[in-house]
Amino acid sequence: MSSAYWKQPISEQATAVHEKVVSAEILAEQVREEIVGTDTDLRAWVELSPAVVDEARRQDGIPGRRPLRGVSLGVKDLIDVEGLPTRAGSPVTSSSPAASDAPCVSRFRDLGAVIQGKTVTTEFGYFSPGPTRNPHHPGHTPGGSSSGSAAAVGAGVIPVALGTQTAGSLTRPAAYCGAAGMVLAHGSTDLSGVTGLSESLDSLGILTRDIADLQYVYTAFTGRSPIVPGRSTVRTVVVWGGSDLHPIDPAMADLVDRLPDLLERADVETRALEYDDHVRTLADDHVTVMSHEAAETLDEVVRDHAAALSPALLDLVDAGRAVRPADHAAALIRRDRSRDLLAETLGDHTVIVGPAAPGPAPSGLAATGSPVLSRPWQLLGCPVVVVPGATTDSGMPLGLQVIGLPGRESALFEVAAVLENELRSHPVVPV
Repeated sequence: MSSAYWKQPISEQATAVHEKVVSAEILAEQVREEIVGTDTDLRAWVELSPAVVDEARRQDGIPGRRPLRGVSLGVKDLIDVEGLPTRAGSPVTSSSPAASDAPCVSRFRDLGAVIQGKTVTTEFGYFSPGPTRNPHHPGHTPGGSSSGSAAAVGAGVIPVALGTQTAGSLTRPAAYCGAAGMVLAHGSTDLSGVTGLSESLDSLGILTRDIADLQYVYTAFTGRSPIVPGRSTVRTVVVWGGSDLHPIDPAMADLVDRLPDLLERADVETRALEYDDHVRTLADDHVTVMSHEAAETLDEVVRDHAAALSPALLDLVDAGRAVRPADHAAALIRRDRSRDLLAETLGDHTVIVGPAAPGPAPSGLAATGSPVLSRPWQLLGCPVVVVPGATTDSGMPLGLQVIGLPGRESALFEVAAVLENELRSHPVVPV
């Protein structure tokens, strides 16, 4: 029986360890075996923790119930883990191990999680790809920058992983790899110990295999339940097609067209988003803010190591240096005004649903796909939940994103659960 527990829902894994049906040590060893057996093809991991068995044994010996006891965790290699280096997808960073955990990692340890190791990221969380393959087709990108975390979760190798997002760094790979994902509201989490790119934009993210696991982990991590059982709060969903920002693949366009029917089955009304001008401006302003702040963040790295950095990263810094401080400030002012307007548009019990990416993962490994559909919402600092379950007729995942306002995460999970159930019941979207 124990051989199957690491594949079970996260709550059941933790309960089984607590009740001594299976040990954290056995779970950790079995996940490690799966990682080692699959990573030659998947290439999702940078470094595995040599202390994983000792950490699992410690969890077995701690009294009391912990919500993630024995559950294996992958950590994106922008986030400090004590005893492991943080290379940030770059050869110019230090190979010395981190002296301490980032606070978000410490929180997961306190909840009982067992850290398996560090997952691949693109260079400094930007566009230059790492070696990771898409778990559904090795010739397609897994997205970025949370490439390894999304691929490992999407492949079923690990139940939960940490990522980050500055543009579309979590939403896009979650969609491409068929994982559930959540970008936490900007500013809601201590990001010390995390290698950032843009102070106004960087957010923590969580990836799991499905929405139920995602809700469970979010509840444990934040210490509050986003759902009141038996009480529905969402009456209206605003549907956004995304075509105002980027051409949409026919399969994704068809999925978006089906949203009113899917949601009607749960007695949820839909209406179209009337926010297009703001969305386009926000997407442009996101580029301004990210490039300007990235140029400041990476200034010393570029001065000291320019020859070893990718052209894409150097171009980002060059663009950021050309942004006037006044233009950066103006973009943030427009952001604040748009956030107020969005609050008026949505009200207390409304969320936005739209494509998490323009379509399925593109073929090829030289690029990570376009993040443009995440830019407006990331600039606003919105929490976002990525819903898996849909696939093209060729078997490639399609992900939807549910977007809301900080403090209204309950509505995101409510709608995400409804959509996931519908998508997994009828997964194929013909092209």
